[in-house]
This record gives sequence, structure tokens and C-alpha cells, in this order.
Amino acid sequence: MPQKQKSRSWTELKQAGNECFKTGQYGEATTLYSQAIKELERHSKKNPEDLGILYSNRAASYLKDGNCSECVKDCNMSLELFPFNVKSLLRRAAALEALERYRHAYVDYKTALQIDYNIAAAHDGTNRMTKALTEADGPSWREKLPPIPTVPLSVREKLSQKSTASAAQPNQPKPAPQQNGTRQTNKPAPSEKEIKKAQALKDEGNALVKKGEHKKAIEKYSQSLKHNPAEITTYTNRALCYLSVKQYRDAIRDCGEALMIDSSNVKALYRRAQAHKELKDTKACVDDLNSLLKVEPKNTAALKLLQEVQKKK
Repeated sequence: MPQKQKSRSWTELKQAGNECFKTGQYGEATTLYSQAIKELERHSKKNPEDLGILYSNRAASYLKDGNCSECVKDCNMSLELFPFNVKSLLRRAAALEALERYRHAYVDYKTALQIDYNIAAAHDGTNRMTKALTEADGPSWREKLPPIPTVPLSVREKLSQKSTASAAQPNQPKPAPQQNGTRQTNKPAPSEKEIKKAQALKDEGNALVKKGEHKKAIEKYSQSLKHNPAEITTYTNRALCYLSVKQYRDAIRDCGEALMIDSSNVKALYRRAQAHKELKDTKACVDDLNSLLKVEPKNTAALKLLQEVQKKK
């Protein structure tokens, strides 16, 4: 008689799900995380934190597949089990943003920053939501926000101790970047003064772009990034200038910097695709456009450029 196949433990299923996620097999990853959740829920001594992480991982797969509603549901479950889990907050924020629920997305981005001020993607998300809400609700947009929860000091200290402990173990493997395309920067957070200086220089760069003075704008954006190297839009703005002056490799480098902070940034993916097209690297161009269309399936500029480069193949 054939031997009955041994069922996999929840940890094995989780690991298999992680491997599928890394290779872009998001549907398969979702299935494996679902099986792991079922396995762990069968345990009488299940750890709520472990279960919370599984829901968060499945949420990341849903997000990558564009299933934002399911992503939000899983993040809600994860945060009930594992309150103030940064990854769940960022994934839910990204999904809410995609669903145009900007007020709730803003709250999640701001909550994540209370836990760790160095999360560049949360700063960038806060900036995007501020802009969208100002356009939608006018100058009094803050009055319409849901309450922003206060992260208890004990939670912040616990997370701080965890990061200190991992830093004290040099032989430990580095933690993987946060799925959902976000990473934490190791640089100290810029001061309020530096952020204001960076913003002023960026604004000067933007004004020069409007006048068509792209080379001068590049200088301003470069100065701005010295004060605040975590501002994604400064990289994507400088990349646009590099495209205009035909410095395509510099544009690719800047888009790469932006995508290291937020791997689903639409402007960075589109501008890098444009640069690859000019350098006749059709495969890289198509790859970037396909990544963009996973984030925004109806992006007309990306669809048009994709059609254009595929005709030339």
C-alpha cells in the first residue's frame, strides 16, 4: 500500500508561501498561506502573533494581485491578533489608498510613523494622502479624519528592543525587506529643519521644471536629497529631468532609488520604462510596465507605451 503523504506543518506551509511570494507566484502564495492559517488554527496552543503574521503575509499576496478588499480584511484580522504590526499597517494603508479611501490610509501611514519614524514609504504615503485630501476636502481636510490611535510607549519600546537585539547579532541573517515593497532606512530620520530645507529646494526644482530649465532643476533636486534622502518624489522628479536631457542611465538610477523605498511606485516604474525604451532595452521596459500594471491595471500611459514597444519587437 502506498504510504500516506505526511501533511506539512504550518511553518513549512508558511515558508513555501514565502518562496512563492518572492518569485511572484502570488496566487500560489495565497493558497499556501491559507493552508498554514488552517493548520495553525487547529493548534490548541496557537500563538496569536504567529497567526497575525500569516494573515499579514496573505494580505501582501492579495495586495500584489490587486485584490485590495481581501487585503484590507486580512490586515484587520492581523492587527486584531498582533496590534500595531507595522507590516500590516503599511499593507492596509496601500490597499486603502488603491481603493481611494484616503482618510483611513492616512491614519495607517501616520500610525506606522509613530512606531518607527524611519519608514520612508510611510512618509511618502502620508505626503500623497495629504495632497489627495487637500484636493478633495480643501484646507479643513484634517477635521474629517478618523481618530489616529496613539501607539502605547510599551509597544514602541518593545519594537525598539527587537531592532536593537537584531543589530547586536551580526551573524544573524538580515531581515527580508518588508513585503508590499517597503523598506526601513537605517539612516537617522532627518530633522524638521532638514525636511523644510529639502522641501524648499524641491519646490525650487519644481518651479524650474515648469520653465523648462531641467539642468538647473537637477541641481536643486540633488541639493534637496542631501537634506532628505528618503523623499521618493524628489528622485522621480529628478528622473523626469534626466529623461528630458537624455541622461537615461541617470534616470534609471534615480527610479531604482525610489523603487528601493517603495517597489510599487507608479511614476518610478513608468519613468524607468521610458528610459529603458530609449536605451533599446525592450525586455526591461516591458518588465517595468507589467509591474506598473499590476499596481494600476488601467493606467492608460503604461498601456499605450506597452503596446508601442511590443509592436517594435
